[in-house]
Amino acid sequence: MADQDLRSFVTAYGRAHPGEVIHVSEPVSLDEDVMALVLEYERRRRYPILFFEKVAGSDIPIVCNVVASRGALAWALGVEPGGLAAEYARRIKEHIKPIVAPSPPFHQRVVSGPALDLSALPIPRYFPGEAGRYLTAGMLVARDPDTGVETEGYHRFQVKGPDRMGVSLHSRRRMFEYQRRAEARGEALPCAVALGLHPLVSMGSLAYPPADVGKFEVVGGLFGEPLEIAPCARIDLTVPAAAEIVIEGEILAGVREPEGPFGEFTGYFSRRSTEHVFQAKAISMRAKPWFQSIGSGRAGDHITTLGLVREAEIWNALRRVIPNVTGVHVPLSGTSSFSAYVSIEQGRPGEAKHVIPIVLGVDHYLKLVIVVDDDIDVFDESDVMWAVATRMQADRDLVTITGSLGAMLDPSADERGVTAKLGIDATRPFGEPFADKLVMDPAKMAWARALVDRLGG
Repeated sequence: MADQDLRSFVTAYGRAHPGEVIHVSEPVSLDEDVMALVLEYERRRRYPILFFEKVAGSDIPIVCNVVASRGALAWALGVEPGGLAAEYARRIKEHIKPIVAPSPPFHQRVVSGPALDLSALPIPRYFPGEAGRYLTAGMLVARDPDTGVETEGYHRFQVKGPDRMGVSLHSRRRMFEYQRRAEARGEALPCAVALGLHPLVSMGSLAYPPADVGKFEVVGGLFGEPLEIAPCARIDLTVPAAAEIVIEGEILAGVREPEGPFGEFTGYFSRRSTEHVFQAKAISMRAKPWFQSIGSGRAGDHITTLGLVREAEIWNALRRVIPNVTGVHVPLSGTSSFSAYVSIEQGRPGEAKHVIPIVLGVDHYLKLVIVVDDDIDVFDESDVMWAVATRMQADRDLVTITGSLGAMLDPSADERGVTAKLGIDATRPFGEPFADKLVMDPAKMAWARALVDRLGG
């Protein structure tokens, strides 16, 4: 079995990429310090893994930015960054069933009953104005009450008491449906929150497999071997065996409480919430655990994986219909959720406009699609906008859809999450004369690169 734990990944990644794992020995507060440092590195266009050794009021260190950079995600998958989305799209279809490990490290310490206290964990507040301390890197695991198929995904948890958290299931995907089915029976939904996970576990949890396929099988496909899972200490549920900390409990039936505001991926405070309530029954953890954090707002740690998952789903959807797709990018500028850029080698009239509804149908969050020719680099936003500026005509190349299902957390959508969507065909008119693009001789560019390298640029 390959190493499936977070610790092994951070150690190996730091060894392979000196300077990309930074140990912070200065003491930090739980009040915005973690987020402030993440933001400062991002201002410098850097996304290193940060390990906070000294956290005020806790003997548990915090690790964050584990899934912040495409480089780290590509390294976890064993590919170059340029091939990340295509490889991820391939592997999430190769499902491998998990295997059970009977004695996981997180069984080393188990706290329940009156001793259970969520405040013993170093749970930060990320931005001034948020409703409280938030668990952001907790992967929620549950089973379908009807079929027994497990799912896992990331949801925000507001700490409200020693054993109580507010949780919003606003993506309204599997977890929302599982809870709805349990509640219809008058039952709470047993679930667990796993913290401190290998990036491939995080990446697999965000995929959209068929309803009869559990996400642990998707994670196995990413590893290329079965994911090791283990039983929880107090409830009948399994979680990734290599987790650092597991909070066991249930989402209550028929109970709703105000939750938020929280700094969401949109870059705005969100007060929209499904207002569910999680009741903790036990906290199990390693003898000396790491606490994983994911920055809120538009932090790369929060949204880079969202973009990757959508890129993979777009690749897989388009390949069934369009044979000559050359690039897909869901950029950070669109919060890795609302915008997508696709490049194609045009093969017939109308092909670029045919791409637009396919992409918009992949995910209800998407509301802007720009299609460009294959000479445009979809990862270079300036290149994409240049194509829009010089190849698009508004009366010919815009596709609009109104009254469409959108994202509940989109601040521009109405209170129901209904939105309008736009597609832009920024390709050259097929089969018609068009101005020649300026292109430098590749030999001259090779000479220039070598000279700049010698000059120390």
